[in-house]
Amino acid sequence: MARIAIIGGGNMGEALLSGLLRAGRPVRDLVVAEKTPARAEHLSQTYSVQVAPLQDAVENAGLVILAVKPADLDPVLTDVAAAVAKAEADSAEQVLISVIAGVTTAYYEARLTAGSPVIRVMPNTPVLVGAGVSVLAAGRFATAAQLEEAAELFRCVGTSLTVPENQIDAVTAVSGSGPAYFFLFLEALVDAGVASGLTRSVATNLAVQTMAGSAEMLLDRLESQVGDRPDTTPAELRAMVTSPAGTTAAGLRELERGGLRSAVAAAVEAAKTRAEQLGVTSE
Repeated sequence: MARIAIIGGGNMGEALLSGLLRAGRPVRDLVVAEKTPARAEHLSQTYSVQVAPLQDAVENAGLVILAVKPADLDPVLTDVAAAVAKAEADSAEQVLISVIAGVTTAYYEARLTAGSPVIRVMPNTPVLVGAGVSVLAAGRFATAAQLEEAAELFRCVGTSLTVPENQIDAVTAVSGSGPAYFFLFLEALVDAGVASGLTRSVATNLAVQTMAGSAEMLLDRLESQVGDRPDTTPAELRAMVTSPAGTTAAGLRELERGGLRSAVAAAVEAAKTRAEQLGVTSE
């Protein structure tokens, strides 16, 4: 079992650390490099994990997870590249896993030892509560076994799947930004409930539980799908709830009239375009 070094102890780094420990990964297999003393102390005290200088963290790790802020990447990557080069002289090949948005695998490959395996991951914020979805894309030199090992790590904080790297910007627009879309819809639904006479507390509980239950309902059908089960798409479940000429049909008609579908399509396209603009490549 490879030792794991997490470079960066912010929210994402801590979420991964917590998830790995909950999943049974021994604390002795984990090490964190965090430059902020207060955060380093917090991680050490909360998780009893070793917090070490970057060079020491990387030296004996099989998997190196980069979880720093984009603005901090270049100096950290320079140090990581030096540590990886030094470690490779004495140990097996190391895999770099990046959870930093907008940075291509080619960018890392150009700065690491030639042939270094790199895996890019786009998690979303629900990983903080163990319910995220993390999408992985392999660089040129990462093997199928290395990709699966990385995917297994991210299953500790939710689910994971893999796509070609040229789809990552679309992933960012759907699942990376997606929680904000749902929060906006919930905000609007709560406000509408209040306008209809409910207290804000009641409207909030109703909206949140309805969204959570609806998502769970679809997930249950997708996970237990056998043959041509008919109720395994959002459209089919929506139809199940919608009686002819009923209250739901009346509400849905107004959402369609308001352009909900076109607004969602435009939002995803805008987010994808912005992700492309912000992307850091090797060029």
